[in-house]
Amino acid sequence: RGPRHRAPATPGDLLFHVRARRMDLCFELARLITESLGAAVTVVDEVHGFAYFDERDLLGFVDGSENPGGRVAAEATHVGDEDPGFRGGSYVVVQKYLHDMPAWDALTVEQQERAIGRGKASNVEMPDDVKPPDSHVALNTIVDEDGTTRQIFRANMPFGRIGGGEFGTYFIGYARTPAVTAREKSRMRSVLPGGSPRNMRRSMSSVTAGVRA
Repeated sequence: RGPRHRAPATPGDLLFHVRARRMDLCFELARLITESLGAAVTVVDEVHGFAYFDERDLLGFVDGSENPGGRVAAEATHVGDEDPGFRGGSYVVVQKYLHDMPAWDALTVEQQERAIGRGKASNVEMPDDVKPPDSHVALNTIVDEDGTTRQIFRANMPFGRIGGGEFGTYFIGYARTPAVTAREKSRMRSVLPGGSPRNMRRSMSSVTAGVRA
C-alpha cells in the first residue's frame, strides 16, 4: 500500500501461464489442464489476453521494450544457488490492471508520452534530463547501490471486454527474486515529490495480484 494507491493480494496455489500464437491452442491446453485437475482445484481468476498491433498495450504504447534476451534474460530470471529451494526455477509476479480509457484518451499525446517516458509512435525512450521522475519508465528502472540495473522479463498481455467496458493489462513479470518487482511496485504506488497529476497510475487500478515460484 502506498499513500495514494494499493495493490490487492490474491491468494492461490497454482498459476498456469498459457501462451501460444494461436488462441485455440491456448484454450485447448487450459481446458485439458482444468479437466485433469478436476475437483481438486477451484478457478479463482481467468484472463484471456491477446496480441495488440505491434506488441502494444491498450494505452497505445509498445510493452516489454527493455526485456533482456539470451544469457542476460536467463541470469535475470533463473533462481541460483542463493535460493536453493527454488534453484533453476523462477519467481513470477502477476497483477491485473484496469485502465480508465476515457481519462487516458482525454490526455494529449505529449501528456501520455510524459506519463510513460517514451515516444508513442517511435517507442524511443526520453533522455534522462527530459523524462519525468514519475514516468512509468523511470519508476520501473531499478538500480542497486553499486550501479547495477536489476532486470526482469515482462510477458504482459492486454485484455478486455468491449461490451462490459473492461480494458486492461495483465502484468506478468518473471524474475530471479521477487524483490525486484516488489521495489518496482512500491515505487509505482508511491507519489514522488513533484509527481505529475497526469501520472499513468491516475488512470489505472489494480484488481488482483500475486507472487508464485
